[in-house]
Amino acid sequence: MICPYDLSRRGGVQGQAVGLADALRRAGHEVLVVAPDDRRPGWVTGHAYVAGRSVGVAANGSVAPVALSPLAARRALGAVGEWGADVVHLHEPLAPLLGYGIVLRGGWPAVGTFHRAGVPRGAALVAGAASWMCRRIQVCVAVSEVARRSAAAWCGCTCEVLFNGVDLERFRTARPTPSARPAILFLGRHEPRKGLSVLLDAFARLVARGVDAELWVAGEGPETGELRARHPESERLHWLGVVSEAEAAERLAGAAALCAPSLGGESFGLVLLEAMAARCPVVASDIPGYRDAAAGHATLVAPGDPGALAAALEAVLSGPADPAALDAARVHASAWSIDRLAARYLDAYDRAGRLWRAGRSR
Repeated sequence: MICPYDLSRRGGVQGQAVGLADALRRAGHEVLVVAPDDRRPGWVTGHAYVAGRSVGVAANGSVAPVALSPLAARRALGAVGEWGADVVHLHEPLAPLLGYGIVLRGGWPAVGTFHRAGVPRGAALVAGAASWMCRRIQVCVAVSEVARRSAAAWCGCTCEVLFNGVDLERFRTARPTPSARPAILFLGRHEPRKGLSVLLDAFARLVARGVDAELWVAGEGPETGELRARHPESERLHWLGVVSEAEAAERLAGAAALCAPSLGGESFGLVLLEAMAARCPVVASDIPGYRDAAAGHATLVAPGDPGALAAALEAVLSGPADPAALDAARVHASAWSIDRLAARYLDAYDRAGRLWRAGRSR
């Protein structure tokens, strides 16, 4: 399992790579995860290898923590060979630089998963190389229809659409975090595309209207300092910093609403499904990735509109949540189980192996 993004930093791709590896192990398979990390390069355990440190690269309205050193790519290639992999699964296969040596060598059957929404700047300049790399991957997968279209536009590859998986048990068994007032939860990186500033402005309107609520803001990022200066900690607004996976589940279980106010660039609404698994109502931006994941089980509002977001949050907080609606949302989330996804990938790995062997026999 090759993850190009730093595992020491919370992120959707990192969570999927680690969660999928755990699900495959529960199904009886051995999985090695190779990724950048803050730790020293080398073997962490028999099932985890740190290829090198990461640097932040601006991409898709965010900052991607990737390993740009050719030495890191060489270490990753060596670790895969030493461990003795049967198949290699590359998450975001065109993200620099960790998986490049593995793809170029072509020594293993390969599955590539595209997570990204949107085509990067300058993609036309490297479209030929990207297309060539994708042709060396036997099975290409996209996590959503948005990601499939983005991959096709970037490198011309044909992807089958699967999904991002949810660890349902973690949310079913989470102990709810108590709160003095109905709590709105934000979970995400503090960067422009996540729309946290829109939520903070919307929450200020709720407070001005006398709505009895508090806001929990989890995570951090390049906007944290500026936003905290504009909206300081108070008895109604709580800046939590980076929270663990366990605390995130407990906060979702205890919140009156999850708010995901992203402005765009989201290929999949995993955090929406996690909230549904925890029976937490969802208010989110009406963007394609979120709309597809919610499938009618969330309140969606126009992105970037604090007034509309405040009105939607006030409506959700105005009374007790409908138990039947929460149950239906949880059932919907259960269709995105990480264990179910692992079974789908096992089929993809098998097909990749057959295609790889057929190619080598020619």
